[in-house]
Amino acid sequence: MKALVCKELGLADKLELVDDWADPELGDHDVLIEVKAAGLNFPDVLIIQGKYQIQPELPFIPGAECSGVVTAVGANVTRYKVGDRVLSMGASGAFCEKIAANEYAVFPMPQSLSFEQAAGVSITYFTSYYALKQRANIQPGETLLVLGAAGGVGTTAIELGKLMGARVIAAASSQEKLALCKQLGADEVINYNEVSLKDAVKELTGGKGVDVVYDPVGGDYAEPAIRSMAWNGRYLVIGFASGPIPRIPLNLALLKGCSLVGVFWGRFSGEEPEQNIKNIEELWELFDGGKISPVVTDSFPFAQYEEAFNCLIERRARGKVIMTL
Repeated sequence: MKALVCKELGLADKLELVDDWADPELGDHDVLIEVKAAGLNFPDVLIIQGKYQIQPELPFIPGAECSGVVTAVGANVTRYKVGDRVLSMGASGAFCEKIAANEYAVFPMPQSLSFEQAAGVSITYFTSYYALKQRANIQPGETLLVLGAAGGVGTTAIELGKLMGARVIAAASSQEKLALCKQLGADEVINYNEVSLKDAVKELTGGKGVDVVYDPVGGDYAEPAIRSMAWNGRYLVIGFASGPIPRIPLNLALLKGCSLVGVFWGRFSGEEPEQNIKNIEELWELFDGGKISPVVTDSFPFAQYEEAFNCLIERRARGKVIMTL
């Protein structure tokens, strides 16, 4: 089958698109999915460089999430049948024509979504919903600051934050990205390439600060974001898309009376599976009720994988980056 393979660690130029990769073997609890679209995420950039916390042995197929159609099921599978439209997620293996996945790592596609939209749902929406609901316990009327707000997880945080009743301030690096944030419902926007993030937040909140910070960026924006927090604020550590992991002076947590809260959806799904399933059911209702809709503005044919990766690496993405087969 055709597959995008990592044979040596590095950036996307080290990947190889091959057409002779062996078809996956189907276990008794697996479903075989004909992949229609696959979502690109920042962990995919890390894993091909050997920098992610979960590292497959070389050679391997990267890609954590995809959507497609079930073409075969294992002997003991009870949840799916041939012909079902599904999405799947795991640590790797999605950037190919066929993937075998355990039936419990597979979810029915929301009826309202296209394959391109569904391919980018799991990591972004699952992370943001868990972050805002369980980790931040965000309340109506609170103020939410979203960094990297036009990216894959950032756009979902805007949508979900608004649905949960928050006042949303979206911060991003260009006016084009901020225009998208406004379309998604952001109440206020900050271009942190042009103005001081800390000063802008102070002005927009009348000096009070923000109750929740959603930060998938890290780097130079983390400390000013924490300095912009209100009393009893919650700073959500989502990821480090800018590269460097920030070194935060812990006296800020003391002075602000705020919490630094880690968000690791993957572990949550294993530690609290029942709550995770409840979250997913609630998200599916929101999708099919038309209350949220995944943003896909950067879609690439599979053969243009380098351009797709670079769109993410260079932070040009608006919404989710998708590759189609």
